[in-house]
Amino acid sequence: MKNIIISISFLLIGCASFSQEKQVEFKNLKEALKSPEKVFRLNLSNQPVNLPDSIWSTFINLEYLSLKDDHLIEFPKGITRLKKLKTLDLSGNDFKEIPVQFLELSNLEELYLNDQKNLDYKLALPTLSRLPRLKSLHLENDNLTLLPKELSTFQKLESLYLNGNKFTKFPQELENLEKLKYIEIYNNPLILNEYKPNGNMVIKF
Repeated sequence: MKNIIISISFLLIGCASFSQEKQVEFKNLKEALKSPEKVFRLNLSNQPVNLPDSIWSTFINLEYLSLKDDHLIEFPKGITRLKKLKTLDLSGNDFKEIPVQFLELSNLEELYLNDQKNLDYKLALPTLSRLPRLKSLHLENDNLTLLPKELSTFQKLESLYLNGNKFTKFPQELENLEKLKYIEIYNNPLILNEYKPNGNMVIKF
């Protein structure tokens, strides 16, 4: 019995240590590359970064990546090698399109595309809609006045963030997204129409 208790204690300690390790956020690529297999969160926002495609396959456990405000002109295709990636922040960059290789991020659940002034959403959204696990999409401060009709294909989407755009009316097309439960649409010049969401949807004006 004593040996069993000791084994369980070591197991619990190991689990706690692993959980803490997953919370550590690296903010320097050089440091992260020293032990890339131990990196679960990588925040490279607001810094000039050299992103050769070859480095990404070394981050075998990466779940969170931020390239926010790095002003990348082209989408870094190498990040599609991050097979465990769940959250990706690409806000504040300058690329115009998202390549079809993006679909290789099969475990992606949350995507930030805020402050994207150059991205062609009509071309990007059909690709993004095919991500099998995408549940949360951020399209904030994107100068949107209307939602591209392609958004209606996001049948797995649960949360949508439209803050800081230029909507004057609530986009009623969202009612067709059966799994959509939460919408934020703060800081828009909305003239509130008589839209009545279904009982399962929460909308924050």
